[in-house]
Amino acid sequence: MSDSFKVLVADAIAADGLAPLRDDARFDLVSRPGLSGDALATAMADVDAVLVRSATKITRESLAKAERLKVIGRAGVGVDTIDVDAATEKGIAVLTAPSGNTISACELTFALLLALVRRVPAADRSMHDGAWDRKSFGGVELYGKTLGLVGAGRIGGEVAKRARAFGMRVLVYDPYLTDERARALDAQLMTLDEVLARADVISLHVPLTEGTQGLIGRERLARMKRGALVVNAARGGVIDETALVEALREKRLGGAALDVFEQEPLPTDHPLRTLDNVVLTPHLGASTEEAQQNVALEIAEAVRAALADGDFSRAVNAPAVGSEEMRRLRPLLELAERLGRLASTMLDGAPEMAEVRYAGGADEEALRPLAASALVGLLSAIVGRTNVNFVNASHLAKARGLDVRRTRLGPHPAFAEFVELRTSGRDREVRVSGALLGGGHPRIVRIGEYHVDVVPKGTLVILRNRDVPGVIGRVGTLLGNAGINIGEYHQARLEAGGEAIAAISVDGRLDADVVARLRALPEVIDARQAQLE
Repeated sequence: MSDSFKVLVADAIAADGLAPLRDDARFDLVSRPGLSGDALATAMADVDAVLVRSATKITRESLAKAERLKVIGRAGVGVDTIDVDAATEKGIAVLTAPSGNTISACELTFALLLALVRRVPAADRSMHDGAWDRKSFGGVELYGKTLGLVGAGRIGGEVAKRARAFGMRVLVYDPYLTDERARALDAQLMTLDEVLARADVISLHVPLTEGTQGLIGRERLARMKRGALVVNAARGGVIDETALVEALREKRLGGAALDVFEQEPLPTDHPLRTLDNVVLTPHLGASTEEAQQNVALEIAEAVRAALADGDFSRAVNAPAVGSEEMRRLRPLLELAERLGRLASTMLDGAPEMAEVRYAGGADEEALRPLAASALVGLLSAIVGRTNVNFVNASHLAKARGLDVRRTRLGPHPAFAEFVELRTSGRDREVRVSGALLGGGHPRIVRIGEYHVDVVPKGTLVILRNRDVPGVIGRVGTLLGNAGINIGEYHQARLEAGGEAIAAISVDGRLDADVVARLRALPEVIDARQAQLE
């Protein structure tokens, strides 16, 4: 590492928050906000780090000259304005500040909720119009009501604490929340359907991932109590806005308070703007002086640690990708990550233990990146794929109380390079294994007790089925009728007529109704799909 570092501040970032860099003699800060295009690319050509918020876009083109750049620091949590793939290809770590806006987002949740239940915006407009209309703005108390949290991570956990102070009962749906953490929050863990059915207020606090996209759709809105309220200060795509508008217009829901939307800025003709039982704000979750200072301080400390100490625990991508050792290990690391994605799909609820077992020619040090890569796959469905990588995966696992073990095995009798992931949750254990064949070709070679031979790519459908005649044909016909092309179909069994497992590589992703129809086949015991890439 160099003894001095040049940092470009390319956005309007709270000056006080940059103290960790400004007060360290090793760092030279250059402030040039508002750059774009060639000017930004030129400015980044001779710096070690660049700090941005949401206004400055770091594109592949702007990184073209960035041969010296080691770190991009985002003063916030989102990286949608940064081409993370391009940065990763160039070995540039992308760091974020995920904790700085926690309190601000939590407090905005309650501001929205209180504004909704006490009809504050409408009453305010009435007063400004010169009226004194007390009778039209009756509200309800939060005391004694039930709050249903969908997600109880950093922000959701803070909301739970404050809800108890208001005298609310708290229910939580979070498949990754441990019983111990739920007890600490004085919240009751339930299924999503139970939370929706029992809560007077639903508040969303989940990242936008493949698993949460459209999580609250028409059917789930219909399961909510009549007159219930919805608050969303998380991500817009979690709610089906079309279905939400219908429920609000029909007065099946009492109201909604929204800070985030599927499309931002919210279109001027969006039907949500026409409803009188909705409170809307323009994505203000982190828009407080304290949050802006906190994220600036957090990212400044993270950049200083990365450049001065080699600590990349805040990275959302994979640094040092150009090193010789990482290039040699990459096929094995990719295999481990895909085994993690497969295991995550097969595991119900939060993983509590994960053991990575390795047999091969790499030395003992290879176990750490192998375990981290497996954790990337295992945790990506929980925290979102862009928020976890082999650098920060171990940190995230530790923060969630996940017991991570690494085991070096003796030579494997069948494979020169072999990696296995064993993981367990509350009531389920999962074991998946992979190997590199000649020339470094990856294969999934074991799922549970079944020996298979499957290329780990694309979408993999895993079926548990009874070993009876015709099952393969019926599954193939169902997928064919759904327009799904099968690339590989591997059936394995322990004994004739017993239980079997099928690993099916398909083109594209199965819709939820196709998975449901697979599960409904008489011969099928269970059906799941994993996105391995």
